[in-house]
Amino acid sequence: MSQESPITKSGLDKIKLELDHLIKVERESLKKVIQEARELGDLKENAEYHAAKEKQSQLEGRIMQLQGAVASSRVVNIADVKTDKIVFGATVTLLDIDKDTKVKYQIVGEFESSSEHGKISYTSPLGKALIGKEEGDTVIVKAPKGDIEYEVESVEYIDS
Repeated sequence: MSQESPITKSGLDKIKLELDHLIKVERESLKKVIQEARELGDLKENAEYHAAKEKQSQLEGRIMQLQGAVASSRVVNIADVKTDKIVFGATVTLLDIDKDTKVKYQIVGEFESSSEHGKISYTSPLGKALIGKEEGDTVIVKAPKGDIEYEVESVEYIDS
């Protein structure tokens, strides 16, 4: 049996929305493209057919990945979290000590992480370093360009 992965409710909703779109819209559209390409004749030299089959393979792979994510997900209700320590679901404001800049991240599940949207996985190097820390703690994260030192400025539990 596969291990359960924590996820926020909004993260699970986004995965289900993408999965629904891929199955009901993309898959159906691709079936038509493949059928039309098939009708063009000789499949050995039919570039449209081979391109559509390749896209279908990628689409089915993504659908299987998302179905696996939904099946193994366990929703964590962030509103129920009552702790000063950083745990899954925390929104953390950090001060980059070297650059004197602030960054804000929510610690989420692997399938919903997106650094552009301020969501980092609890399994990422920064996520792992933050778990269990509190406001005022210093965290050192090993990065390819060298260690990055952060100070935890605030910890909040906001359901996104």
